[in-house]
Amino acid sequence: MAMIIIIYIAIFYIIVALVIGLYQKSTNAICLSKKRLDGKTVIVTGGTLGMGYEIAKDLADRGARTIIACPFVDEGETAKKNIIQDTENERVVFKLLDLSSIASIRQFVKDIYATEERLDLLMNNAGIGTVEEFITKDGMSVIMQVNYFGQFLLTILLLPLLKKSGTNSDPARIVNTSSSFHWFGFINFARLNDIKFWYPLFFYANSKLCLLSFSYELTKKLREPNVVVNSVDPGFVGTGIFYSVGRFFGGIIRLALFVLSKTPWEGAQTALHVALDKKAGAVSGKYFRNCNLSVARKVSCDDKTAKQLWEESVRLVGLSDEELNQCLIY
Repeated sequence: MAMIIIIYIAIFYIIVALVIGLYQKSTNAICLSKKRLDGKTVIVTGGTLGMGYEIAKDLADRGARTIIACPFVDEGETAKKNIIQDTENERVVFKLLDLSSIASIRQFVKDIYATEERLDLLMNNAGIGTVEEFITKDGMSVIMQVNYFGQFLLTILLLPLLKKSGTNSDPARIVNTSSSFHWFGFINFARLNDIKFWYPLFFYANSKLCLLSFSYELTKKLREPNVVVNSVDPGFVGTGIFYSVGRFFGGIIRLALFVLSKTPWEGAQTALHVALDKKAGAVSGKYFRNCNLSVARKVSCDDKTAKQLWEESVRLVGLSDEELNQCLIY
């Protein structure tokens, strides 16, 4: 009798999962923009695997000079080779970038300014899941630094090049990859990097909420409309990020999401929409889901919280007042 009940319960959950999966599949929006990017330069962090790879390949296929960035040489060179082969665009570049290291971020930015004359799109796609937590050499939670603080610093330092490249009619764009998990996040200034207080899953949720708050505050600080910054929720996507919970369970989660939810290509569509769509380029500080404007948690656009998070982020990543002013006012 007990076994029969267990079987019925299992069947029930399978049916529920299938219904949810079919709904996800049937409602997944597709980027419809036909915009070409010839003469444009884009950066895709985490553009070597999964959703980031699909984003980078699409942008390269549109003619953009596409810079993919990650901390692994073999992975980066393989992705570069494959994208060039698939798109026949030779203007694909791999550059090393470790978002868990301020020194690596600054070296990457230095290299960008030495080699690039313009930057039309910064796709902050890189992220890590619920990895085993530790404090980085820079004094931050590794999940928070990779998913938020590192992207904060990278974005600020690249602002002058973005401002130089964007125009009022065709602004440069910053796209931050958030998540539905931001609904479970907190911005607790006393414990932003307290690895003894937060479980890794909460760090992940917190980092995605911080990205939304950052997008909101940066929009207020951008004085000219030639740069816009928006955030996207790609939905539940079956990518390698789930291997962070272990190869076995991560593989099961990835397979389940791949079948029941979005593939990496499907997950890339909202980010591509926000990067390319004309109407999406006319707004800033917004949150998109399924290629449409959506509603995020109210705290993500709270003025006091956003301002305090900005100030704390500036302090933690070591930006001087002079450097910050140069990047914002340029």
